[in-house]
Amino acid sequence: MASASQTLNHLLRSLPSIDTLMKTESAKSLLGVVGVDHLTDLARKVTEELRQRAISAPLSLGDANQNEELSRAALLEEAEHRLANAHLAETNSGLRRVINATGVILHTNLGRASLSESARHAVNEAAGYCSLEYDLSTGERGRRGGRAEDLLVQLTGAEAALVVNNCAAAALLVLTTLAREGETIVSRGELVEIGGDFRVPEVMAQSGTRMVEVGTTNRTKLSDYRKAISEQTRLIMRVHTSNYRIVGFTKTPTLRELADLTHEAGLMLYEDAGSGALVDLSEFGITGEPVIRDSIAEGPDVVSFSGDKLLGGPQVGLLVGGADVIEQMRSQPLYRALRADKLRLAALEAILDSYARGVSADEVPAQRFIATSVAEIRARAERLVERLRSRIDPLIQVKVIEGESAVGGGAAPTASLPTALIAVTHGNLTSNQVETALRYSTPPVIARITDDRVLLDLRTVTEAEESEIEQAILSLVT
Repeated sequence: MASASQTLNHLLRSLPSIDTLMKTESAKSLLGVVGVDHLTDLARKVTEELRQRAISAPLSLGDANQNEELSRAALLEEAEHRLANAHLAETNSGLRRVINATGVILHTNLGRASLSESARHAVNEAAGYCSLEYDLSTGERGRRGGRAEDLLVQLTGAEAALVVNNCAAAALLVLTTLAREGETIVSRGELVEIGGDFRVPEVMAQSGTRMVEVGTTNRTKLSDYRKAISEQTRLIMRVHTSNYRIVGFTKTPTLRELADLTHEAGLMLYEDAGSGALVDLSEFGITGEPVIRDSIAEGPDVVSFSGDKLLGGPQVGLLVGGADVIEQMRSQPLYRALRADKLRLAALEAILDSYARGVSADEVPAQRFIATSVAEIRARAERLVERLRSRIDPLIQVKVIEGESAVGGGAAPTASLPTALIAVTHGNLTSNQVETALRYSTPPVIARITDDRVLLDLRTVTEAEESEIEQAILSLVT
């Protein structure tokens, strides 16, 4: 019987060289995709992994008693397999189109709002040279984001608007411009944390303003704000708690009451409206989300909200309010670091144009998905299941069940959107294995698991994507 040292020496001698691995068919098929230098790096990584595995667990790499030729062949095959997997892992780590079958409309991990066709076209047009800061009518320098800002003014009733790269940036810009080295009053019940560890107190600290908390978690009175005002106060901030709700014994002043108090004291009022809808979505069960035009009518000096949530556009932070306030922020040096690039502005213009034309319910996917009835989704799901039943392996079971979709993205946390789900089970595969197989299909199909069943929600799937879901299910193998 071979000793441990003999086994290790045998395996180390049998390991393929980088040059040998580079000459395999697997490596040749990847050469044109990744280039020779990077393929060499991957091959070096793979051979080093096998060497380390041989040193740490030699018996796991094969029978030490087999002849050296067989060992070399087996290890070379293992190296080819690892090389292909290393390339696949790199590919999957980058941005790829996926099919969102989770039913979460604003899925943060999947890029939140899906852009409309017109927005995608606008991004493609702006990808080359474009009139970002060029006035075509005069041939002189133009205003960056001018069209988007004009549309925001039209849609919200504000005097002026400004676009930055996300809502956290908008809050930072407001606080830095209006309250740096002074105090900002905010209710304890509004000290929120949203995804990505964005916390209101930390943004305040970064801006250079001093936070003054008033009230309690569930009840803050107008008198609490009044008592907190001092010579150091620069701003009163109200934060919409978009990703949670406090219910029961609660109290908070209206935005109008805060505006009156603030202006009587010669201060400014800032509302961070979070998800910020441009239209009323209450008929679809989404309540408690401020409509920005209504917020502006209540008298705050500036309102910020997100572009990639209920508005249904790209990731941007939108600021609307008084002309003087907006110009102060436009002149703030920090604005240059936070402003939006041409691709976001192009997509935003297209989305806002849909609202201005009154067709956002038809053209903006987020709105369309929210408005889709359970009857429509059930009919689509039943048709898809019927198409599958005559084609799938007998081990695969698909059926339509009742369920709920979610708005997601930290918006409308209490909203309930009834839906119909396609439940998928497999006689030889666990639900986790089925979910993984769907996720590894081309394009990846992202589903969810409940009660040991893989569930697909067509609310967030376009009709054009249904055939790709069918193919992914048909491809499930043991």
